[in-house]
Amino acid sequence: MLKHEWFETDTIRIGAEQEMCIVDRKTLKPAPKNMAVLEKLKDHPWATTEIARFNLECNLSPQTFTGNALRLMETENRYQLEVIAAAAKTQNAQLVLTGILPTLRKFDLDISNLTPKPRYRALIEAIGAQVKSERGFELRLTGIDELFIRHDTPLMEACNTSFQVHLQVTPQTFAPLYNISQAITAPVLALAANSPLVFGKRLWHESRIALFQQALDVRTTQDHMRQPEPRVSFGTQWLDESILEIYKEDIARYRVLLGDQIDEASLETVARREIPKLRALQIHNGTVYRWNRPCYGISDNGMPHLRIENRVIPAGPTVLDQMSNAAFWLGAMMGMAHEYKDIREQMSFADVKDNFVKAAQFGIDTQLTWFKNRKVSSCDLILHELLPLARNGLKMRGIVQEDIDRYLGVIEERARVHQNGARWLLKSFTKLGTEVNQDEGLTIITSAMIKNQLSERPVHEWPMPDAKDLKDYRPVGLRVEEFMETDLFTVQEDDLIDLVADLMDWRKLRYVPVEDKNGHLVGLITTRKMLRYYTRKDRPDAPEGQYVTVKDLMIPHPKTIDPQATIKQAMKTMRGEKMGCLPVVKDDELVGIITEMDFLRVSGRLIERLK
Repeated sequence: MLKHEWFETDTIRIGAEQEMCIVDRKTLKPAPKNMAVLEKLKDHPWATTEIARFNLECNLSPQTFTGNALRLMETENRYQLEVIAAAAKTQNAQLVLTGILPTLRKFDLDISNLTPKPRYRALIEAIGAQVKSERGFELRLTGIDELFIRHDTPLMEACNTSFQVHLQVTPQTFAPLYNISQAITAPVLALAANSPLVFGKRLWHESRIALFQQALDVRTTQDHMRQPEPRVSFGTQWLDESILEIYKEDIARYRVLLGDQIDEASLETVARREIPKLRALQIHNGTVYRWNRPCYGISDNGMPHLRIENRVIPAGPTVLDQMSNAAFWLGAMMGMAHEYKDIREQMSFADVKDNFVKAAQFGIDTQLTWFKNRKVSSCDLILHELLPLARNGLKMRGIVQEDIDRYLGVIEERARVHQNGARWLLKSFTKLGTEVNQDEGLTIITSAMIKNQLSERPVHEWPMPDAKDLKDYRPVGLRVEEFMETDLFTVQEDDLIDLVADLMDWRKLRYVPVEDKNGHLVGLITTRKMLRYYTRKDRPDAPEGQYVTVKDLMIPHPKTIDPQATIKQAMKTMRGEKMGCLPVVKDDELVGIITEMDFLRVSGRLIERLK
């Protein structure tokens, strides 16, 4: 088909896919109601499912890339979101546009929240079947905080929601434009970053990048230094000539995960000079997650076409922000293509890939390696070089000047004031961390995001949220794992009791868990026990020449609670057992602790809200 020039070349179109989160209207936690919402939208084929039951997707109509195409996309995007929001309201839910939902919890990614469709179940099982490690899927990310957890399914990928932009290209321009898309991914990502919070941890500015790769990573450590590529990949080298280089590599490198009943014999279809759907290739391509993905499709006129899909842009913070990100990428693609015939002459692929990883980590704060090995900040590069190129690119496509100014003006101001979604989220979380507990802080942030999204103020104009902004906070349904303290100070049985006394004094601790070398809870030291010991009312007799240890004084095998229990259950247990603290244990492993002080802090905040 490529050889005989069957592909559409006279029309260039753009399009996009909008992913979103569904949250409960009262708690602002994930609401697994996508199927119920879609039932209300059955007359709107552009609305569809995503892999998790608390996500949805809508598909924008392709627009010819000229004139008011960008404004038409924005208008349609707003209309679709309004229709979906109205349907969600009937289910006591609402929508949030964000790369990773702040109020998302690890247990929301349980397999029970998998959207009940055979394709998703088959995909999860196929990926899971390739995992060789008994530990399952592991996530390790370090930013201001550190997150190191494991999960038993690849559903961790459902954390991510994005705004995926498509650009139709010709077979002749595919390779040079694809290389340009790789080169500008880092600055686009740096300015668009919107996903720094995962399970209450401050991680990469665009944590979606690492989270998505690790969520589907089935590789294991080996003695020999093989270099298998993950299924989520930026790529390993420039393209030389054709889209076929990517398809051939992906077929050779990655096992087929999904099959389907395919009636069409593509070669026979081509022999009849008819256009094949290439269903098998499309299914396989849909399970290899390049951040700039090649796409084959058939236009409404029956002509086959090629597209480049940009997958790095996160959802949100507003429709205007998303469209501005899209306009910047599309304009920069066109402007760069006009200015540089072969981007490979300007920079190495190693620098391009390094820029991509750094942009995901540091967002708008990133220092990039640009043309001829020059070091430049992402904001300076965008303001002084890429924005002028993007303006020229959009002008060459005939985009109306008012729309160019509207969208690229947002990008310019975002870079000037140095605030994107990630910066706003990080500053907000840090500020609220000194005022309220973590769950309330994340709920306040999510509430502020929804309010600002409805106002359509771009994120660089958003004020910092205030604890008073959230009128109704409901912690009763919280689970223990959302509420517990995980920064634990623990001791072991053979530690000296005098050392433990100092530790409790230094850290102002009233309770200290005792664990063995495998992290299993074996006892509890309390201030009451210590007081009785030091007032000689309960002093154990140590053999001559030996010291009193933790084992001599601890409460062995104390009452515990599972992290999946609610804090209401925890309060009932503590009252019934007359306990001041409750260790949290999962599979015999100590994972946290709850004390009466935790409940006092929440009670204090609820009382303040009644004023």
